[in-house]
Amino acid sequence: MDKPFLPDGRHTVEITSIEEGTSEHKGTPFFACRFENNDGFIVQRFYLTRPGMSGIIALCQAAGIEVKEGEQIDTKQLIHKKVSVQVEERSYDDPETGQERTLKQAADFSNVTGKI
Repeated sequence: MDKPFLPDGRHTVEITSIEEGTSEHKGTPFFACRFENNDGFIVQRFYLTRPGMSGIIALCQAAGIEVKEGEQIDTKQLIHKKVSVQVEERSYDDPETGQERTLKQAADFSNVTGKI
């Protein structure tokens, strides 16, 4: 049996798996992290685009992984790292249907020890 989605709020989680792929709509490369604790899980995609880099850098810093500009990120380094995340809902217009969709996301990454 799978765990439920994490409720909204701040959670200390472990990155238990990484999946790499490309977006269905534009073919943009991404990696998806599964953040998990005893209360549940959330999966968050990180798009490998210039606007997406701020979230990727914040995640890596929270996980204690140094990121240098122009270097490729080895996403496997993130597995089993513990971070603090803010789980929240976000709404957006679905490009396929034009309808508003709401999803849960992980944001506001921070180091669980408070040392970044």
